[in-house]
Amino acid sequence: MSAHAGTRNWGIGMLSYTAPEADLAFLLFDLFQAPERWASSEGTAHLDADLAQAILSEGGRLASEVFSPLMQSGDAEGCHLEGGQVRTPAGFKAAYEAYAQGGWMGLAGDPAFGGQGMPKQLCVALEEMFFAANASLYLYPALSAGACVLLAAHGSEAQKAQWLPPLYEGRFSGTMCLTEPHAGSDLSLLRTRAEPQGDGSFCVSGSKIFITGGEHDLTENIVHFVLARTPDAPPGNRGLSLFLVPKFLLTDEGTLGDRNAVAVGSIEHKMGIKGSATCVMNFDGARGWLVGDEGRGLAAMFTMMNYERLSIGLQGLGTADLAFQNALAYAKERRQGRDPQGSSEEADSLLVHPDVRRMLLTQKAFNEGGRAFASYVAMMLDQARYGSTAEARAEGEAFAAFLTPIAKAFFSDRGLECCVLAQQVLGGHGYLAEWGLEQCVRDTRIAQIYEGTNGIQAMDLADRKTAREQGRTAMALLASLRAACPPEGPWGQEVSDALDTFQRATEALVAGAAEDPTFAGAVAADYLELTGLVLYACLWQRMVPAARRAAEAGRVPTGFADDKHSTGAFFMAKLLPKITLLEQTLKAGSAPLMAAAL
Repeated sequence: MSAHAGTRNWGIGMLSYTAPEADLAFLLFDLFQAPERWASSEGTAHLDADLAQAILSEGGRLASEVFSPLMQSGDAEGCHLEGGQVRTPAGFKAAYEAYAQGGWMGLAGDPAFGGQGMPKQLCVALEEMFFAANASLYLYPALSAGACVLLAAHGSEAQKAQWLPPLYEGRFSGTMCLTEPHAGSDLSLLRTRAEPQGDGSFCVSGSKIFITGGEHDLTENIVHFVLARTPDAPPGNRGLSLFLVPKFLLTDEGTLGDRNAVAVGSIEHKMGIKGSATCVMNFDGARGWLVGDEGRGLAAMFTMMNYERLSIGLQGLGTADLAFQNALAYAKERRQGRDPQGSSEEADSLLVHPDVRRMLLTQKAFNEGGRAFASYVAMMLDQARYGSTAEARAEGEAFAAFLTPIAKAFFSDRGLECCVLAQQVLGGHGYLAEWGLEQCVRDTRIAQIYEGTNGIQAMDLADRKTAREQGRTAMALLASLRAACPPEGPWGQEVSDALDTFQRATEALVAGAAEDPTFAGAVAADYLELTGLVLYACLWQRMVPAARRAAEAGRVPTGFADDKHSTGAFFMAKLLPKITLLEQTLKAGSAPLMAAAL
């Protein structure tokens, strides 16, 4: 195995990342024409194309120049627990401070409390870039952003006034404390207790595990959102309430006061994301305050969880793009073998080999399709928040709820697949730590597990979001997609057939679930993957003419539009046909699973 890889000085710390600013701008300004919608809504009228472009450019610079150089070194060093304090890798604190001081933490926040009120469609573009540059580092502000969304939705006015400004400033960070040693996805088993103290506060006691950013040295305070039971709470999920439990209590003036009875017990030693502190947190009679209504804690927590599910999907998407960029650079420079079409060279680049091109184009098609899908989901979230009519807001909310589990699971599944393909392109070098691709594989693997495993996402989609509501949202989405994807567009027949397949699969799921209680669970993974592929096909069909129009208007180079067309053609010919097999396995139902001996 030769160490030679062409002219590039490949080696440790040499993973490089270039923010896909042009592609992200194309999606916002040409495919989805976001500035027109922003201008029509009072909540987003302060944002125009020039400002959005400037934010994209500066975010890309921060991701590429500040976050990315710390990715491999952060993995090598990891986090350390020293005397009850978690130390993050060298450089993380300075990078986080650059992020916070740049105002990025409050970008989407409520302007009434110091946020900037930017739409989600712009924010997901930034999230992808930061996750791609350094997933371990970005998990800290990503969790805080979700905590802000939770507090803005369910906190009292006093709580929002006290806690949101320092969270938006990045001086405080936030966590989500659900899982316990004996209770994972089944939250009805939680045992953490919250005893009322008579002054409006509660005494919170219990232990939580798998807490991302539960303890670290990046911010002056950490605000934990903890699910717990009050003394008279009924069993099950209805007995759970949500509490705000800070690391440090605040004085009447809002400054840091006494240390609360919250301590890190240990940090987990993980396969990947080693620069992100995953903690066991012990609450030993810690002082906390109820958020929202008693007994409605799980519903409030799901506000944060659904936010994080899209974010974690973006982790998979972003890391996959990082892996692709480096695999493509390697393939262009690495000379090995001869062009099967003939060559006078001693050796040709890997790009002449069909199977290498298959691996690279699979990554490219999934990554660019995923980027468009993320923007589409975000557009639905913005519609739910800023829509001009109640009907539009309701449609946006329903579509976003339906699409979120797909985004989380499909992005992270394809993310791992693409990282493994990128690793394969490098061959033996891909298996070595210093080249960085094995880290991409390790870092991405967790995205399929946390914030609800992808199996749970599939069940959420197939059972709760489809079968239980007789496919109403799925069919409404189908109608919307048919209207946006006319048969006369590129690959019109392929896309029309794909939408027909989605309709048949949905009808089969609803009918099967009505007869068999195991049916939805048995076909859930097939249904989610089929739906993801169909949605990508619709977006690829729309991207190609949008790119042509952008090229004709001089907003993108002609080569950009040609590239979109060739990548879309690969997706339609080589990846979309998998839905035929998925439809067959879905119609097979539960019998092959439930009858088999284990």
